[in-house]
Amino acid sequence: MRTQTEGSQFSEHSTPLYLTSSFVFDYAEDMRASFAEEKERNLYSRFTDPNTTEFVNKIIAMEGAETGYAFVTGMSAILSTFAALLNAGGHVVSCRSVFGSTHSMFTKFLPKWNIETSYFKVNKVNLVESLIQPNTKILYIETSTNPAADILDLELIGVIAKKT
Repeated sequence: MRTQTEGSQFSEHSTPLYLTSSFVFDYAEDMRASFAEEKERNLYSRFTDPNTTEFVNKIIAMEGAETGYAFVTGMSAILSTFAALLNAGGHVVSCRSVFGSTHSMFTKFLPKWNIETSYFKVNKVNLVESLIQPNTKILYIETSTNPAADILDLELIGVIAKKT
């Protein structure tokens, strides 16, 4: 299935890059309704823009997903996901071998919100189940790991995740 943003009056072959920070409103009421989320449209490029929308729609089509989100960096995606899924008192089980900024999030930032992390070593995936607690909300891995480039047994981790 091919998906692409509707072309403009210039009949371009591919979607142009929209190098703008904001979008024009013809009427104050249109702007009010858009910011009140009563009307769906591009407001500000940090939220949405035609290029990001097309990118997300193409990934959704390729993956057969219902919806999707795009982030500028991997860390923004990780932090946003954790913020959406965790509450104070939550718990994360993570592979010990993760990107340095991810480790900093686990050790410096999540504890401020009373969120704890338990770690397992790459070669000890069989111990993951013993780390899961009633308040565990996320089983987090990166593969290949950073910086060691270890490969985790995704099938086994998937089986464990489906059990809980």
